[in-house]
Amino acid sequence: MKVYVFDNGIIMAGKAWEIKQKLKQFETKYTYVNDWVRDVNGHTLLPILKRIK
Repeated sequence: MKVYVFDNGIIMAGKAWEIKQKLKQFETKYTYVNDWVRDVNGHTLLPILKRIK
């Protein structure tokens, strides 16, 4: 099984049962795949949004 993490997403290559098992493994730590990608890439902080009137 191979997992490639890019800036904007992931690619998983392997058998279906391997991919399901890997997703269940990361399900305990991350709610969304986007959270996982941000954590791996070091983008843990969300951009600060400012309200402009």
